[in-house]
Amino acid sequence: MAGDHTVIERVQRLAEGPDWDLAPVYGPVTPPPGRQTERAPEAEWQRPLDAMGTVLVPLGARPAPAELPAQPPPVPQTLPQPVHGPAPAVAPVPVPAAAQVPVLAAPAAAQASVPPAARRGLRGLGLGRGERERGRLEAVIRTPLHRSYRIAVVGLKGGVGKTSATLALGSVLAETRSDKVIAVDANPDTGTLSRRIRRETAATVQDLLAAEPSITGYMDIRRFTSLTPSGLEVLANDPDPAVANSFGGEDYRRLVDLLSRQYPIVLSDCGTGLLHSSTSAVLGLADQLVIAATTSVDGASGADSTLEWLYANGYGPLAQRSVTLISTVRSTGRMVKADDLVTHFQSRCRAAVVLPFDEHLALGGAFDPVKLRPRTRRAYLELAGLVAEGMGLALAGPGGTAVPGF
Repeated sequence: MAGDHTVIERVQRLAEGPDWDLAPVYGPVTPPPGRQTERAPEAEWQRPLDAMGTVLVPLGARPAPAELPAQPPPVPQTLPQPVHGPAPAVAPVPVPAAAQVPVLAAPAAAQASVPPAARRGLRGLGLGRGERERGRLEAVIRTPLHRSYRIAVVGLKGGVGKTSATLALGSVLAETRSDKVIAVDANPDTGTLSRRIRRETAATVQDLLAAEPSITGYMDIRRFTSLTPSGLEVLANDPDPAVANSFGGEDYRRLVDLLSRQYPIVLSDCGTGLLHSSTSAVLGLADQLVIAATTSVDGASGADSTLEWLYANGYGPLAQRSVTLISTVRSTGRMVKADDLVTHFQSRCRAAVVLPFDEHLALGGAFDPVKLRPRTRRAYLELAGLVAEGMGLALAGPGGTAVPGF
């Protein structure tokens, strides 16, 4: 109708329910009033924008980075016992004071108004203060970046939700931050990342690398990616296992160098082989890891073995900064209590988040965040907040050398 300027959101939101205000809105995001951070005077900001379309923050306006805690030596640990009959009591693993890292630190005034249980992660997120918690998490997720940030989702065990975590985490980051985020299928065994979305192109990682000499800007890369409704872009790997397996470490380094010039955040969905050259390159370039686990015995053991391998092979600081995502599964086999796993993994990495069981994820079909249950979306929002908190930590490579410019 003439004169009707109604804007229709790209994705319809779920019907309102008791937890609707806790979940991310899958559509255009407007910063809540009164939460904008003060910027330096206009004259102190560098112009024009950089290659990623981001205003460069002057050194004087950057917050002082927090020091990373000292890396604890690898300590042989045993996972909590599976539940079959009366479950034996599991003693919490003692954590050295130097290894404890605060989770989602908020200003003192905000912390004083939130009960202690609400500051321990997902367990206290639904205590009637959803709007306040959501606003706090979104403020953390909007952490300004001064260079491209690289996140990898890893795990030695297949079928533990790495691809779902990559898509969900990327979706929350893309729509909440409102800047460019890309997810790359870095699985040398032909991953399923591109099969979980509606593809806009048949182009792959190999096609983009072949066209590298002609790439001059963002739109040249956009021809090789598929855009999801949340704003996340996905770059597929070749469906032929022989071609996908030939994607090695040098290829990944070239790819990340290319993408980092245009995308503030690059996510990598990795395979199960930590010794493959591409995975070695992923770990060498990653700023932060998400370790995928489940409440099944093998899913929990695989995540524990992943962390053990990282500590034993020179990636201790990276393992210490990581976040473990524990997906709840329904099975007739042996299971481990989620609370026991949270206690265990919090002693080995920075934080742990429990993802409740969701039929939409269990089906393994096309990923649609609108079809997720409110508590599932809330858990992914918590995961995104924890990952974004890591963006504000002092970054260091596997050798402990600080990365300049952050």
